[in-house]
Amino acid sequence: MKEIRTADAPAAIGPYAQGYVSKGFVFTSGQIGVDPKTGEAPEGIEAQAEFSCRNVGAVLKAGGSDYDKVIKTTCFLADMKDFAAFNEVYAKYFTGKPARSCVAVKTLPKGLLCEIEAVAEE
Repeated sequence: MKEIRTADAPAAIGPYAQGYVSKGFVFTSGQIGVDPKTGEAPEGIEAQAEFSCRNVGAVLKAGGSDYDKVIKTTCFLADMKDFAAFNEVYAKYFTGKPARSCVAVKTLPKGLLCEIEAVAEE
């Protein structure tokens, strides 16, 4: 098992890793919609979804994978009213249409609007 670390995605804000590579698979931790350079979150679901997708991509890349190798994602939304707008952004990145779960949660870290985690082939 190899831990993934990259400065191109937000650092972990708790006792966990950005991701792991194990037995030919890449597992990302949930990636929130913040700019990894500033730690700041933009306003709105579209902008936060862009950063969530890019941050997942950075962890995948650091683990030797990419969006085209994603098998499964789990997406968390603070409000299901954002589902359609979130999907517009998500579809630009996950063009292979991996299996997915998308659920609404009560709150997300830093009061953000979305979070995405992924499992991919290495």
